[in-house]
Amino acid sequence: MTSLFDTYQLGNLKLPNRLVMAPMTRARASADGIPTASTATYYAQRATAGLIVSEGVQPSLQGQSNPNTPGLHSDEQVTAWRPVTDAVHTNGGRIFAQLMHAGRVGHPETVGYHPVAPSAIALNGQLFTGAKGMLPAPVPRALSTSEVKGEVQVFADAGRRTIDAGFDGIELHGANGYLIQQFLSSGANQRNDIYGGSVTGRIRFAVEAAEATADAIGADRVGIRLSPGGTVWDTIEEDVPQLYGALIDALAPLGLAYIHVLATTEDDVLIALRKAWPGAFIINPGGQIGPKPTDQAIGEHWLNQGADLVGYGRAYLANPDLVERFRTGAPLREADTATFYQGGDTGYLDYTSHQY
Repeated sequence: MTSLFDTYQLGNLKLPNRLVMAPMTRARASADGIPTASTATYYAQRATAGLIVSEGVQPSLQGQSNPNTPGLHSDEQVTAWRPVTDAVHTNGGRIFAQLMHAGRVGHPETVGYHPVAPSAIALNGQLFTGAKGMLPAPVPRALSTSEVKGEVQVFADAGRRTIDAGFDGIELHGANGYLIQQFLSSGANQRNDIYGGSVTGRIRFAVEAAEATADAIGADRVGIRLSPGGTVWDTIEEDVPQLYGALIDALAPLGLAYIHVLATTEDDVLIALRKAWPGAFIINPGGQIGPKPTDQAIGEHWLNQGADLVGYGRAYLANPDLVERFRTGAPLREADTATFYQGGDTGYLDYTSHQY
């Protein structure tokens, strides 16, 4: 029986265990998207994970969603990330950067750019903009066909910068209502060109982004995160098994490092996707944000269902030594929700090992 503590060969990386630290927004970067010395400490503390996937990193200023999130679209940002990746590697870890383009989940008050999206359809909700607090989501500007191709290139360019910054690879954020999933969504995407309409049209942007980044840095350094049927940020998806079955079929020949799937749909659909995907399959059992972190038993259950690796998000916030807590049966701490995004080192660097 496969265990969370078994090793796993992921491309050129030998992972010491099957736990993946999932990406989580922490909003601790500077106003211009520069990670700090505290960022390096935070990730280094969690380097015993089989693989770390960083918080969402904007591949362009246009793609930024929240204030104080880090970027990978300038030389200064690349330079600032190197101490972070060096710290993780020095502590024996492996780290991918999650490239997250907000699309319509952005506001001009945050970065001065009007958001772009597949179609000019606003999400039904409010966005945090920083100094002006919560404001209604604006109607985004619909991308032209040529501009869509430009956004594909944005991911490839950021992928190259990611490797220059010392990351082991990238994860395309195709989940949780951001740009890639907006193209998949029948609610956010009402285009009538090659990037909309049919299932083939709606999956095209995701496939082209994966192709472009694989060409730029190597397919074994590229993963993609998906949330089939997920409803975050007013996402609507129809024919989920057909949509994601087609997407898996189109991605499979690329030889990507992995797909990282949130449990946002029925188990039988997830298991069917696992069976259809020929490579490494990461499951994040927590799905959309819920009341409890995922525990060890659920992770072991999904390994028995065929997953190769298990993503843990909230459990890693307060338990930087999560692997050892699971291994020894030590109790898990609960994270203080008030400090998730408040900035500073409180609730960021002050969660210690179970040995202290």
